[in-house]
Amino acid sequence: MQQEFTLGIEEEYLLVDRDSLELAEAPAALMEACQADFEGQVSPEFLQCQIEVGTRPHVTISSAREDLKRLRSCVSKRAAEHNLAPIAVSCHPFADWKKQTHTRKDRYDALQHALGGVARRMLICGMHVHIGVADSALRADLVPQLSYFLPHLLALSTSSPYWNGEDTGLSSYRLTVFDNLPRTGLPPVFSGWSEYERTTGILVELGVIEDTTKIWWDLRPSHQYPTLETRIMDVQPRLEHALSLAAMVQALTRMLCRLKDRNLRWRQYDRFLIGENRWRAQRYGVGEGMIDFGDRSIKPMPELMGELMGLFAEDAEALGTMSELAKLQQIAQNGTSATRQRRVHAEAAAKGDDPGKAVVQHLIDEFHQDL
Repeated sequence: MQQEFTLGIEEEYLLVDRDSLELAEAPAALMEACQADFEGQVSPEFLQCQIEVGTRPHVTISSAREDLKRLRSCVSKRAAEHNLAPIAVSCHPFADWKKQTHTRKDRYDALQHALGGVARRMLICGMHVHIGVADSALRADLVPQLSYFLPHLLALSTSSPYWNGEDTGLSSYRLTVFDNLPRTGLPPVFSGWSEYERTTGILVELGVIEDTTKIWWDLRPSHQYPTLETRIMDVQPRLEHALSLAAMVQALTRMLCRLKDRNLRWRQYDRFLIGENRWRAQRYGVGEGMIDFGDRSIKPMPELMGELMGLFAEDAEALGTMSELAKLQQIAQNGTSATRQRRVHAEAAAKGDDPGKAVVQHLIDEFHQDL
């Protein structure tokens, strides 16, 4: 079994005006300053009110923590120079997507043209976690096994209950918007790496896509790096919750590799069944439990997380991430960002305050909580 499971974390943030708490476009000077501070780790995103950061590859969660903390602190500091603040949330509680403009770059202009009106609604932010898996055949083998756990990761990460000023009734409305794009959702099942390359290569050869970066599955082999990239999660307002989710992806990957070394593997379930758990996570977050297909029952998330912790305890211990994973047990018990946002919204409405602005201020506070 490979000895290191490097991880990298990518996060997308929204920028808001500190006074109005409305979305604000990133000034060129802000982006230039961030890029000067962290060359290659900060970049513009599709919409001008967004900014993206990415850590370097790290062997341990502790070194990833320091990197991500520096990135968040840098964006916050540079944004404040323009009376702006970043929020790490997948949907702004009351912003109107029709009023946003996309970043003028060749890549984003081409994306706008290719996707038409669907692209205009992309006022969403996500969190991506890369785990290093050097062998391409192993990456292909792990995708259908890791896919089983994608709904669990989504449920624990949900941070987008509001859209255009309304409570959607969902815990992750971001996924509803994102699923309007082509080549999204759960990854297909391939027999091996050669079939993956052959199948995706058809679209490249036909000029439908330039490369596999235009394939946006919930989990995919990275085009640029020898990694598996988990893309299903909402972005996290709190730094420590982002790190805990990254630690879970890392521990799951190590667990499945450990099973393979013992000539074992996680049972592969039909995408139809995994899709049902995906919907439950999208709709309820951690509130209504998930289907345990082996047990043929719906189990509460705290119970499921307890079982998962037992499954990858050996891996968490080897990786030194037991404390990070313990925080996920707390999320399963107490709720996600979507839960907290609704609580703040209800409390503000009861006091006669503007509930949408109260939620945004809450998100600003949570962004800075662990910095």
